[in-house]
Amino acid sequence: MKVCTAVDLFCGIGGLTHGFIKENIPVIAGFDIDETCRYAYMTNNNTQFFCKPIEKTSANNIRKLYPKNSIKILMGCAPCQPFSSYNRGKKKEKMNLLSEFGRIIDGVEPEIVTMENVPRLTKYEVFDHFVENLKTNGFYVNYKIVYCPDYNIPQKRKRLVLLASRLGEIKLIEGEKGKCDRTVRSEIGYLEPVEAGGISELDPLHRTRNLSPLNKIRIRNTPPGGSWLDWNDDLKLKCHKKKTGKTFKSIYGRMGWDDLAPTITTQFHGYGNGRFGHPEQNRAISYREAVLLQTFPKYYEIVDPNTPFIGETTAKHIGNAVPVELGRIIAKSIRKHIVS
Repeated sequence: MKVCTAVDLFCGIGGLTHGFIKENIPVIAGFDIDETCRYAYMTNNNTQFFCKPIEKTSANNIRKLYPKNSIKILMGCAPCQPFSSYNRGKKKEKMNLLSEFGRIIDGVEPEIVTMENVPRLTKYEVFDHFVENLKTNGFYVNYKIVYCPDYNIPQKRKRLVLLASRLGEIKLIEGEKGKCDRTVRSEIGYLEPVEAGGISELDPLHRTRNLSPLNKIRIRNTPPGGSWLDWNDDLKLKCHKKKTGKTFKSIYGRMGWDDLAPTITTQFHGYGNGRFGHPEQNRAISYREAVLLQTFPKYYEIVDPNTPFIGETTAKHIGNAVPVELGRIIAKSIRKHIVS
């Protein structure tokens, strides 16, 4: 394969980067505004981390990072919160991050660009401008909405994946619908039991948030794969009893052992935030379980052992990450494109 190297913008703790590294495509640097991502990114990927806002990042400085005569790959997963259905009408000022990504592309002039984001992004004008700018600059552009289980990722997650190349037509390799053989059980079923609010003696990341006495009763009354719909009326919240409440069927839900996991969000550590209850134990899933469902390998170090554990920060890092296996699929697609 021709020599190629990548730079990862909005890299977070490195899910996309690690997928590329596992496919033997070197990533020479990651950029992110969050300094707390540095430890996980650098420790696991053995590469540079630059803590800098994209708005203040020079395209020319990024271009200088690439070795001479290398095929330049530029990756960018702009924070998706502004485009998420959970945040309609909020944080619209952050939409310019995609335009800033376009500015960096114009200055770096990479041969290949890839972006991963939420599907709703395609409904916004800023995405149309981004695609048109790529085409104007000589890129062949292909994008699709990916259902992660089609790529053997055990999570009911849909994502937008864009690939663009100056070298010719490019597309994501095809998945296999209905062929996912990974389940909640296969990914986390072997872990030792922990109680709500407990920490494993063997693995400090295998820890959970505590539950209120009422929520402990609620989860005990929730069967595997069930939710608040299975409770007696005296356990339900007022909002559940309203007609509109019936649309939120996964709230206070348990996962099923032999089912796929729900989309792992930054709120996975809270039992009341979605179908994040453990299939059997009376608690929300642990941070370790979320990491594994995001297809990070167990050796991947998420938290600096020399710093205090901050649950909200760690949950944000895990939930915002690109699943490593999706990163591998994108890397495989690029490698196939380059060698063809």
